[in-house]
Amino acid sequence: MCTSDNLQHHLPDAPTCTLIHLSPVEGDRENNNVERDAAREIGGDLKSLRKVSGLLETLTAENKLLEEQVLTVSSSVPLRVSAALSAAEGSRATMETLLHRERVLSNTLQQHLQGSQSWADSLGQILGQLDTLERHMKYLQCLAHIEDLSASIQQFLMTNSVWEAIGAVGSMANLDMGLKESGCSHLQAFLRETLLFWHKILKDKLTSDFEEVLTQLHWPAVSPPTQTLSPPANAQELSSQLKLLVSQLLSLQTSDDLISEMTDVRPFPGLLQAPPLSIPIQIMLLPLSKRFRYHFTGNRQTNSLSKPEWYLTQVLMWMGHNSSFMEEKIQPILNRAGANVDAKVELCRGLLSLAQEKLAHDAPRLLYDDALFCHLVDEVLQFEKELRTTHAYPSSYPGALHILLEEAVFQKWLSVERKMALEKVDAMLSTEGAWSCQYRDITDVDELKAPDCAETFMTLLLVITERYRSLPCPQAQLSFLALQRELVDDFRIRLTQVMKEESRQPLGARYCAVLNAANYISTVLSDWSDNVFFLQLQQTAVSVGEEVLGPLGATESGRLASLEGSLFEELLALLERLRGDMLGRLWEAVMRDVKEKAQLYCVCYRWISLPSQCDQATMSLSSSACPFLLCLRDHLLQLQQLLCLPLFQMFWQGLAERLDLFLYQDVILYNHFNEGGAAQLQFDMTRNLFPLFGHYCKRPENFFKHVKEACIILNLKAGPALLLCDVLKQQEGPEEGDASLRPQPPTPESALNEMAVYRLAPSDAQILLNLRSAWLSR
Repeated sequence: MCTSDNLQHHLPDAPTCTLIHLSPVEGDRENNNVERDAAREIGGDLKSLRKVSGLLETLTAENKLLEEQVLTVSSSVPLRVSAALSAAEGSRATMETLLHRERVLSNTLQQHLQGSQSWADSLGQILGQLDTLERHMKYLQCLAHIEDLSASIQQFLMTNSVWEAIGAVGSMANLDMGLKESGCSHLQAFLRETLLFWHKILKDKLTSDFEEVLTQLHWPAVSPPTQTLSPPANAQELSSQLKLLVSQLLSLQTSDDLISEMTDVRPFPGLLQAPPLSIPIQIMLLPLSKRFRYHFTGNRQTNSLSKPEWYLTQVLMWMGHNSSFMEEKIQPILNRAGANVDAKVELCRGLLSLAQEKLAHDAPRLLYDDALFCHLVDEVLQFEKELRTTHAYPSSYPGALHILLEEAVFQKWLSVERKMALEKVDAMLSTEGAWSCQYRDITDVDELKAPDCAETFMTLLLVITERYRSLPCPQAQLSFLALQRELVDDFRIRLTQVMKEESRQPLGARYCAVLNAANYISTVLSDWSDNVFFLQLQQTAVSVGEEVLGPLGATESGRLASLEGSLFEELLALLERLRGDMLGRLWEAVMRDVKEKAQLYCVCYRWISLPSQCDQATMSLSSSACPFLLCLRDHLLQLQQLLCLPLFQMFWQGLAERLDLFLYQDVILYNHFNEGGAAQLQFDMTRNLFPLFGHYCKRPENFFKHVKEACIILNLKAGPALLLCDVLKQQEGPEEGDASLRPQPPTPESALNEMAVYRLAPSDAQILLNLRSAWLSR
């Protein structure tokens, strides 16, 4: 019998043996299967034991078959191992042979490379010489081409073939652009000198002819054009020559731009680099440029630092005098030549460059003279405005304002604006009429009743806004905005100081004028917050404002970006605080006077002993109420004249609220009333107090809800008053018993609402009911 232990002992550990290699678990499983088969074959019947012999034979045959398979496998394994070892030995021998051949071949190749290195070095030298010769040939060819072009230009000029000469100069310019990356500096320098030579000759020739034609066409117009000038006899011929010369000059533009790049030097750092003017425009500007430099440079009397308006006005006049010639004569020629040039704009740009050069030269010389510097800024701003509006100079082109944005000049501008503004504020606050209103006698015009100082101050800020509105740099605009905010805060501090000085007389005209000023400034700043210009500045401040306005918090930046806040939000909050403080002082002053006059009315002991209304022929105002009502009326009339309408609306409404609480707490709750006293109180309030405020609203009783509702409760008849008492008592302590069998009584709130009492609580109503002497015993 062959077991799994015997198989493991006799067989080598080879993959082929796994077919019959049985683990102990697998052997047990196989034995269990055999036992189960035997049990199933024999069964539990003893008579079936005769089947044992057959089962034994079957198992013996199977065991024999397994032994044969084991012997076959055991005999084949050594043969396969031997074959594998033989194959490995053969592979090793082959590998050694190949490695030997590789070493031999490598040595041979190394010897060959060493032998051919000298040939390669020699060949490299020959190729280098050939490359040098080729470059020399190309260099000489290029040089010969330049000489040929130069000779052809000379020949064309001798035969008056201008167009051909222009074409040759253009070819020379294209060749120069092609040599930029070549590194042939000497060749390029020679080419540029040659190009400059022939370009100057050709341009001078055409310029001379062009100037002659322009002179015959009465160019330039240095004075307003008149109708007395008759057209020349050869007008048709001049027109043809003009067209030809302008077209030929435009064809020289490429070489002229190239030469301008080589020779362009900006004389002043404040001037921006602009594309060169077209050649015809350059030539047309020559006589105007000569006139400008003759009058406004050197020791001429017209060259005065104190009179920048002289040369700025002259430039604007030349633009106006010559614009029609450019539009009628030059622009059609430019259009036919396919040049994307606006003749009028190019003329303005050329003349503007003269003014820019002059401004860049004069501005630094005026930094130490505030008066002359301010005058220069005013004239430049006026010049820029007329340039953009009257002459329609495109906003995409730089004007004269960028001269003022040079760092030193701009900082001087800001400091002068601050200094001049503060001086003007000091001057206007020191005048006698600073706190009076110039429109005080015109009620329809002067709703805000702004004093002269506040109106002048906001006009000053508006002028500053108009001065920097057209600046091309957003950062510069934000710098001026920061200056405006600084000035507003300074003026607010001045208002606060004046308010404190006048706080001893809060009902005086000057105190109210300060309050009107704060309200006026706040109103104007609120309107500016919705202005398109300031909204655009607000968006700019979100991105670059920290450089000018200081660090912005995340919350403030978010509010500015979403347009929930404004650039004046902080100032508006400070002005609102000042306005609220001043209104509070007004209320305190008026209430102090009213309370003083109402002392007898508050402590009057006759409320409980007054005759009933039916016992009186007519009711009249309580004599003790007259002083405080007269005082109240006088203050209302006085402040209505002194305060602007919005402030007075706020004032009388706040006063009514305070007066309502005062009468409720110090008069009504302080006393007891009989029927006559309650009726008298209601008459005093509804027929005398409320009408004082009826001039300012339709239903003044709505501002005295405590007093009005207290009068309603105090003047209840006995029956409704007793029912209301019962409702209030039931709410406080319901009787014991089955509540489901009784109807639910109304709630105190609903009972009070039926009597038009909405402000007072049930507890307040109970207190008021206890103030009626007739109901005290109930």
